[in-house]
Amino acid sequence: MRFDLVDLKLFLHVAEAQSITHGAERANLALASASARIRGMEDALGVPLLVRNRRGVALSPAGQCLLDHARLIVQQVERLRGDLGSFARGLSGSVRLLSNTAALSEHLPGVVAAFLAAHPAISVDLEERESDDIAQAVASGAADIGIASEVALPEGLETFPFRDDRLVLVVPRGDPLSGSRQTRLSDIVDRNFVGLPRESALQRHIAGHAARLGTTLKVRARVTGFDAVCRMVESGVGVAIVPEASARRCRRVMKIDVVSLRDAWARRRLAICVRRLQALPVGARRLVEHLRGAEKARR
Repeated sequence: MRFDLVDLKLFLHVAEAQSITHGAERANLALASASARIRGMEDALGVPLLVRNRRGVALSPAGQCLLDHARLIVQQVERLRGDLGSFARGLSGSVRLLSNTAALSEHLPGVVAAFLAAHPAISVDLEERESDDIAQAVASGAADIGIASEVALPEGLETFPFRDDRLVLVVPRGDPLSGSRQTRLSDIVDRNFVGLPRESALQRHIAGHAARLGTTLKVRARVTGFDAVCRMVESGVGVAIVPEASARRCRRVMKIDVVSLRDAWARRRLAICVRRLQALPVGARRLVEHLRGAEKARR
C-alpha cells in the first residue's frame, strides 16, 4: 500500500467537496489525474473509498477511516515543515484559516496582510464558511484556525475574543424606516431585499432565519461585497442586512440609513477558535497570536 501526500491531500479535498471534480480543482489536479489517483488508492486497498451517486460522492466506511488518518498525517507533515522551517530560514508553511462572511470581508484583510508582510515564508489559505461549518472543520482537524460566531462554537475548542459582529438593516435615505431605532426581521420580510450570492455564508445564515419564520426573502438583486450591496440599497432596489461595521463605513459616503435589528441572532461576537493552541504548527500559532494582538491593540 503506497500513498503519497498528493494522494492524501487530494482525498481530503474530494471528501470535503463531496465531488471528485471539485476536489481535483482544489488540489490543482486535472480531473483525469485525480480520478486515476483515487482508483489507484482503492485498488491498493482492495476496497471502495467512495460511493458514487448522481450528486457527487460520499465516503464509504473505509473512506471515513482513511479520512481520519489522512488528516492526522497531513497535519503532522505541515507541523514538521513549520517547526523545521523555524530553524532553517525563519517560520514557513501554510495555515488554513476559515472565516465567516463578516470577518472575511470587513476585519481580516488588513490583519492578515500585516501578518503575511511580517512572515514572508508563511502562506495563508483563507476560505469563507458558515460558523457551524467552521466549528466542525476546526474540531475535526480539517482547518487550523477559525473565525466564527461565538455561540456556534462547542466547548471542546479553545477560543479567544476577536470582534463584535452585529448585523443591522440598511435602508435608502428617506425610507419609512429611516427614523426607526430598531426593527425585527419579522417586520420586514415582505420588503424587497438586496443580498449576497446564494453560496455566501452570511446569506445562508439570514435565509435560515427567514425560513424559521416560515417565509423566503424576496431578493431582487444579488451582488458580491457589502459595498455593492449598500450601493444597490442607496439606489432604491431594496433593503439589506449587513454587518454594522460595513454599514457605518458605507453610510459615510452613501445616502443610506442604518437601523438596529432586535433579533437575538443579529447580535453576535466573533471568536478565534482552534482545536488546541499548543498542538498547532508554529506558523499557525503565530497567526493566532497576531490575530489576538490585533484585537487587543484595537481596544
